Amino acid sequence: MLQEFKAFIARGNAMDMAVGIIIGAAFTAIVTSLVDDLVNPLIGIFVGGVDFSGISFGIGDAQFMIGNFINAVIKFLIIAFVVFMLVRTVNRVARMGRTEEAPAPEAPKGPTTEELLIDIRDALRDR
Repeated sequence: MLQEFKAFIARGNAMDMAVGIIIGAAFTAIVTSLVDDLVNPLIGIFVGGVDFSGISFGIGDAQFMIGNFINAVIKFLIIAFVVFMLVRTVNRVARMGRTEEAPAPEAPKGPTTEELLIDIRDALRDR
């Protein structure tokens, strides 16, 4: 089992996944700062200085933090948009690289398959 685990870790896919998770965590911190420090104050200007993180209501001892949920939705939308733009850009770059035409396949040299089969049939018939 240890050998299988070593083989799994040594594969490129596992390393790529680990790098993706680490970069994703760092990206989350950037998006959190973007939303908390830039987007929310900007939205607050248009809606009269409302800070979403302070919006809440309580029922009994339970406190419902609606503002935090709104912040999470905004963060999700920003992350989804950035990922969409990233994938879109990568796809465009990939398409630009594929615009070169592949060289035409060379004409086969020698007899075709049909010609070989005809020769074999004729040789068998002559026996």
